[in-house]
Amino acid sequence: MLALVSLLSVLTAPSTNVEAFQFIQLPRQQPRVSSPSVLFAAQRDPFITGNWKLNPQTKQEAIDLATGIADSIDPSAPGDVGIFVPFPFIEAVQNVIGDKAIVGAQCVLPELKGAFTGGVSPAMLQSMGVKWALAGHSERREIFKESDEFINAQCRLLVENDMNVILCIGESLEEFEKNLVKDICEVQLKKNLAGISVEDMMNDKVTIAYEPIWAIGTGKVATPAIAQRVHAAIRQILANMFNDEVAQKTRILYGGSVTPESINGLMDQPDVDGALVGGASLDASKFGKIINFQPAAVPV
Repeated sequence: MLALVSLLSVLTAPSTNVEAFQFIQLPRQQPRVSSPSVLFAAQRDPFITGNWKLNPQTKQEAIDLATGIADSIDPSAPGDVGIFVPFPFIEAVQNVIGDKAIVGAQCVLPELKGAFTGGVSPAMLQSMGVKWALAGHSERREIFKESDEFINAQCRLLVENDMNVILCIGESLEEFEKNLVKDICEVQLKKNLAGISVEDMMNDKVTIAYEPIWAIGTGKVATPAIAQRVHAAIRQILANMFNDEVAQKTRILYGGSVTPESINGLMDQPDVDGALVGGASLDASKFGKIINFQPAAVPV
């Protein structure tokens, strides 16, 4: 209760800033305790992904970056690795990465063909061996004005065409400060996953990425305790939407200025299953350290 009062006092203070969240005394998470959350977490493979956005600037730079990332992946690294690259670089990056990582697309048009200048369809991606795409990233929502209905159409068409989607959700700083995080995530999940079945979810067709908008590209990152609370809330929303089994099986990634210094603390949380990394994925050395994070010991 005291921790909640401290949090509310920070959020309602006139000088509220994200840095202040780092000093809130929250109940300490105990990920190594043998609890249902930890045991279910042990059954979900970690998933570390990178979103290159509008980077790099040339094909050769993309090849060089992909080569550095491929070389940095330790064969014993836990879980799966994926990188989401600009359309023109997909094939070149695939040739370099091979089977060391998934190579995915950053977006897709929710149409299969037709008069849609500049559009890229799921079928086009599949013909290049691409099986994964992002949907709902805040930059697509804000800059390109992609609506919840548009994002839902993306998710449904990808799943219908036997592809996988990472659905990005998250709140603004103002919404965070007003304690609307769960409400925003619930609205986005319900609208964006409308028409997606329990079977689709159980077949790992959908991964969720929680990306607080205030932490994307700002250098600010939610504390592990904040990320854990939100991820646990998202898992409960999924349980209400689908069922408990879906909620426990679905991987939920954290995104927002993830660094080599923050990854271990985040991945120690029982409901954080991976990361969607932005800026650090453009540095092979930094991204390699994130990929090769040191997982906490999980009781058996």
